[in-house]
Amino acid sequence: MLADWYGGWIRPVSARPTAEVSFSEYRYEDNTSPKLFDIVDITLLSADPRHHQIENHVIDAACWVKTGELPWDALEQLRDRPASLWINSSHTNAGHFDCISHAEAATVHDSLLLIRPDNFVVEVGRNHWTGRKSYRGKFQYNGTHYNLSVTDPVVRDAFAAKEEADYPLNDVYLCVSLTEPYEHDDRCHKLVAAIISKQPL
Repeated sequence: MLADWYGGWIRPVSARPTAEVSFSEYRYEDNTSPKLFDIVDITLLSADPRHHQIENHVIDAACWVKTGELPWDALEQLRDRPASLWINSSHTNAGHFDCISHAEAATVHDSLLLIRPDNFVVEVGRNHWTGRKSYRGKFQYNGTHYNLSVTDPVVRDAFAAKEEADYPLNDVYLCVSLTEPYEHDDRCHKLVAAIISKQPL
């Protein structure tokens, strides 16, 4: 099976306390950025699990090397099939089943999922508190409705000039991530980290 050959999920992180990876640490030698479907050779220095984020691995700052491209059909073999997106218990004002408590997160043993949703919609709106544009993903998964914040920078750029409205997308996969606790509410939030679409956005 293809999924067995590729193994488990990895989240590249830096050695800094905040763990974010800068462009200088994830660029190719020609100063371009990796794209979805790129197969990349990365040097991993050590595992760095943080609570439920067991997939974290500290990377070497050397340039990444593209070695190929993953075919679209491989996603169906690689996708996860959980009964639900972790624990369905809490909501933010804008979302639906988009966060869990710190205590609930302590019972979770992973933080990355690749899923195939039903009836996926990008919701372009306006943040009630900041007035800035917001980007959310609304969808069904195993009969449960979710509304999660979209952090995928490619998607946010693609929809930045669009009016506030709902934009359905067909035939997509989602990489969903569970964050560490946010400082302002001490809850772990479910995010759409990437929208993988067969058609260009």
